[in-house]
Amino acid sequence: MFLARVVGTVVASHKDVRLEGMKLLLVVPVTPDGDDEGGYQVAVDTVNAGFRETVICVRGSSARLAQGVGDRPVDTAIIGIVDSADVDQT
Repeated sequence: MFLARVVGTVVASHKDVRLEGMKLLLVVPVTPDGDDEGGYQVAVDTVNAGFRETVICVRGSSARLAQGVGDRPVDTAIIGIVDSADVDQT
């Protein structure tokens, strides 16, 4: 799992039919403090995330196990919306 911020949407008029009806969002991985780590990724949204929200994403086989994804060709999925993330600095 990794933290990311939603930075945009992806519209694809021609795609695998198993992706029809799926919301695709552009995310950028972030640190727990919210700083960009770089490297945009396209993720299937399973939790109705919004623009600039910090989200929890999963990749690979974990993404294909996300609710509502099923047998779709998905490599990254948004599985949660983050309310807060705290890091012990001791």
